[in-house]
Amino acid sequence: MSVWLPGAPCTPRGCVEPGARAVAVPPAVLRLTAVVVLLLAGIALVPLRRLIPASVVRGWCRWLVRAAGVRVRIAGTAAPTGGLLLVANHISWLDVPLLAAVRPARMLAKSEIRRWPVAGALAARGGVLFIDRDRLRALPGTVAALAGILRDGAAVAAFPEGSTWCGRAGGHFRRAVFQAALDAGVPVQPVRIRYVDPRGLPATAPAFVGDDTLLASVWRVVSARGVIAEVEVRPAVPPGRHPDRRALARAAQPGTVANHGDGHREGALSKIKCGL
Repeated sequence: MSVWLPGAPCTPRGCVEPGARAVAVPPAVLRLTAVVVLLLAGIALVPLRRLIPASVVRGWCRWLVRAAGVRVRIAGTAAPTGGLLLVANHISWLDVPLLAAVRPARMLAKSEIRRWPVAGALAARGGVLFIDRDRLRALPGTVAALAGILRDGAAVAAFPEGSTWCGRAGGHFRRAVFQAALDAGVPVQPVRIRYVDPRGLPATAPAFVGDDTLLASVWRVVSARGVIAEVEVRPAVPPGRHPDRRALARAAQPGTVANHGDGHREGALSKIKCGL
């Protein structure tokens, strides 16, 4: 197994709780329609992306998530300019617009996403950097390309866990992408994403895990009621603070997904539930 091919034990059947609080079909269809319309509008405007202010892009990303019926709460801010590596835990396809709502960036994604309907076209035209995770020999070239983009003052966004998790448990940050930040001498911006219900408990409906299909995951999200996306922008790790990528990845790791109150115990129970 390569550094680009980590495994997660989460599956839709084992980790995603049945949606007892689901909306009726007509509102869900309206939500789905709104998401598709916004995606198509985004694809149409991609050629003009250099002319669109970052604030408009961030607003569009929020609208996209909100159109799916998910409320958005963002705490903290990222540097608006300059080279920056944004890293976050990975739960859902919703993580992508949520991270872009923090700061628009070149997204690092697996090459399989290029084949996704609608979203794949949007990603390709939007400048997503695709990684062929089956070709470990291509890793040094990928890191060098990322470092060049960061040196030019752009932001790059990545999900270093390398796989999606259900939200009740999470993986460890893989180190490779952090080498690009070290080589470019730019800060790393850790971001923590959580999906909760109105009571503040983990909501698993947004999880896009295992053999889940994109269509099934999207329908589960637009059918869910009361899902809230919480995005915590943590203090940036300045360049030169850590000597190697292992230490840098460890410093940027968000920690256990559930860290409120008796968080360590809840995180441990979550891992047990997910078969770890």
